[in-house]
Amino acid sequence: MALLEIENLVVEFQTTAGMFRAVDGVSLKVDEREVLAIVGESGSGKSVSMLAVMGLLPWTANVTADKMTFNGRDLLRMSDAERRKIVGKDIAMIFQEPIASLNPCYTVGFQIEEVLRFHLGMGRKQRRERAIELLTAVGIPNPAERLNSFPHQMSGGQCQRVMIAMAIACNPKLLIADEPTTALDVTIQKQILDLLMQLQDEHGMGMIMITHNMGVVAETADRVVVQYKGRKMEEADVLTLFENPRSNYTKALLAALPDNATGDRLPTIADYFKDGSDIAGAAVS
Repeated sequence: MALLEIENLVVEFQTTAGMFRAVDGVSLKVDEREVLAIVGESGSGKSVSMLAVMGLLPWTANVTADKMTFNGRDLLRMSDAERRKIVGKDIAMIFQEPIASLNPCYTVGFQIEEVLRFHLGMGRKQRRERAIELLTAVGIPNPAERLNSFPHQMSGGQCQRVMIAMAIACNPKLLIADEPTTALDVTIQKQILDLLMQLQDEHGMGMIMITHNMGVVAETADRVVVQYKGRKMEEADVLTLFENPRSNYTKALLAALPDNATGDRLPTIADYFKDGSDIAGAAVS
């Protein structure tokens, strides 16, 4: 049985100009211990799709799907109270821009311990011990002291590690990592990716990796879903996608990689379609 299964997900937003469709009929599934990458350029609906799963979209969003189940439970039919018991515990998400996602008014220790208090009902001493254990697991030096730090007192890489600690605090069955290495330097990116894959293997989590970096896809994923303008263009295992892409858009993404540059100028997706062919005209299920 799939851990997460989505069929024909549609997300629309009410705007002054009418309804805007950000996600258009996306279907996907993730099994236990599997890493699924969702790739595509900015605005392709990657994050919105997963925020719909988490139930974190604003009131202006209209979410429909033929099926949206987690561990056999229907997410669409759950009450808000039932969803809150799952989100942060069984399904966790690492958000983009960790410094913006952490509350600047509270210490990182308080924010980690709040997850443990709400979902696991731990006492104060247990929460502190678990928080130290989590910061140790994600490679934060002097974890007992760092519990008293505020987000602005930590580097971007350290804040990202705190976000990961919060996400894995309750040993979730599914971890969604939304651009977990954005705005980090190359060395820290590698450390964060290695940490995520280590934790995924140790805890047996299913994982969804949202990214626009094909190098991250090649290094981490088992399967890949390619999105463009809210639509799923293609789905394949990693090796097949890189060796034999079927959709026009996937071919354009791969052609735009720096390694594929043939002259002084890096290729772009627009270059691939300068003959006037339609990027979205060859979507493949």
